[in-house]
Amino acid sequence: MPDKPGSRSSGFDRRAFMAGAAGSALIPITARAASEDARAPAAQDPSLPVEVTLNVNGKDKRLSIDARTTVLDALREHLKLTGSKKGCDHGQCGACTVLLDDRRVLSCLTLALAAEGQEITTIEGLATDDRLHPMQQAFIDNDAFQCGYCTPGQIMSAIACVKEGHAGSEADIREYMSGNICRCAAYPNIVAAVKQAAPEIMKG
Repeated sequence: MPDKPGSRSSGFDRRAFMAGAAGSALIPITARAASEDARAPAAQDPSLPVEVTLNVNGKDKRLSIDARTTVLDALREHLKLTGSKKGCDHGQCGACTVLLDDRRVLSCLTLALAAEGQEITTIEGLATDDRLHPMQQAFIDNDAFQCGYCTPGQIMSAIACVKEGHAGSEADIREYMSGNICRCAAYPNIVAAVKQAAPEIMKG
């Protein structure tokens, strides 16, 4: 607003004062942010390999892998244990099922880093010397497979099904094996195999 005629100009510029004050207030904030950025650790590039030790079938395996690697890819691509199959790669078919501390898990959805410190059991780790696991033998005895692609996951899930106490009836077996898809539709034979192997597994 211009001075009134005849009045003395004060020389005070309100706009310049406000701009200067605002700038002064920002200086400590900006300095503090820069200081915090300097102290913050640099984010690790996710594409760089990380070191992990996986216990697979009773043996420790040291791997250098991408942090996003799943248990399934660690087994197949890094350890050359190809028994666990990559079916859908979305956790919907069960072909990749392995045991993690005796719990069945979908290895295509489980990060290898999350499995460190736990025991991973795959289809390759079931037989003892030249003797098949009772569930493996039962699948053979009952022709519980055709193409065989889903069979490793079916067997691993079937072992867990028995140990979980869900093999008391055919209805229970069907219910608790329903996450494992057999595209050849060998379901009646799979149920028969689980029933055959269950007593020996529970006894052992």
